[in-house]
Amino acid sequence: MNAIKGIIEKASKLNGTVVLPEGMDPRVITAACACVDRKICTPIVLGTAEEIASAEEKAGLRLADRGIKVIDYTAGDAELEAAYLESWNAKESRKPPEKQKIIDLAAAQKTLRTKRIYFGGMMVKLDRVDGLVAGSIASTGDMLRAAFHTLGTQKGVKTASSCFIIDLREPAPSGDTVIAFADCAVIPNPTSEQLVDIGLASAQTYRDLTGNEPRVAFLSFSTKGSASHELVEKVQKAVELAKPKFAEAGIKMDGEMQFDAAIVPSVGKQKNPGGEIQGNANVFVFPDLQSGNIGYKIAQRIGGADAIGPSLQGLAKAMNDLSRGCSAEDIVGTICVTLLQSQTKK
Repeated sequence: MNAIKGIIEKASKLNGTVVLPEGMDPRVITAACACVDRKICTPIVLGTAEEIASAEEKAGLRLADRGIKVIDYTAGDAELEAAYLESWNAKESRKPPEKQKIIDLAAAQKTLRTKRIYFGGMMVKLDRVDGLVAGSIASTGDMLRAAFHTLGTQKGVKTASSCFIIDLREPAPSGDTVIAFADCAVIPNPTSEQLVDIGLASAQTYRDLTGNEPRVAFLSFSTKGSASHELVEKVQKAVELAKPKFAEAGIKMDGEMQFDAAIVPSVGKQKNPGGEIQGNANVFVFPDLQSGNIGYKIAQRIGGADAIGPSLQGLAKAMNDLSRGCSAEDIVGTICVTLLQSQTKK
């Protein structure tokens, strides 16, 4: 169980830069200092002078002692504001006229000078930094809105989602020690089309973070028609839609499949003879958020696995959300995940 150690080691070789918008949080101050002390990356922290001073006092650390740059987002940035204005209005212009919400420069300035995640998101969009990590204070909803409005989704993907890297205590029957579960945090009831996007994005996340080739299973309570239900049909449709896209990307996939057929070779060969995935999947796409969230917590709490994430995926640039109960070391780990994700988004 050393997946996070490997992620940190890989990220440390990238000489990357990450913006941390929540400079009022002492945990962020501690994490930023740790990144410099351990030569992981160059952090940039957002906050007012008062926010930073208060957080530094609580953390018992000073950013200036390590040469960490601090930006007061409330002071404004003409380039970021102009880019946000242009991007927003370009998206709105593609909507029907009655649904458009065109803004002016004053509105763009107000947004970036009052919403620190948006300011940081625009820094990522304009390649001033490689990625953004926040959410120790901001809600997941706030994070996703900022991501959609500043970064948008990557080419060919309409859906932003999430993925957990599951670092197993013992190897799976297939021999894998690190697997991925998705979506466990963002989309409550994905459509068939959204499941395809989740599968593609999860495969990319798995490859980015582990260096291993993904083998994707679309999960259900049915294996290849063993049960009949509208919930099964949703996954079956997703698999049919996914086949050409996965073939083009050169990624192995199969479904619909029960979990045992996806992870136990002997069961996979019995239930899915001739299938592309026969108990050797390492990326598992759950049919909905409820089952995905339950699944990763079972793996974590009963199986003793480490669950790294959730990592946001499907975005045009690298941006990740934190748990509100995160530690400073959790923030460091998420920074490293973000840096690795950024390498395929340049």
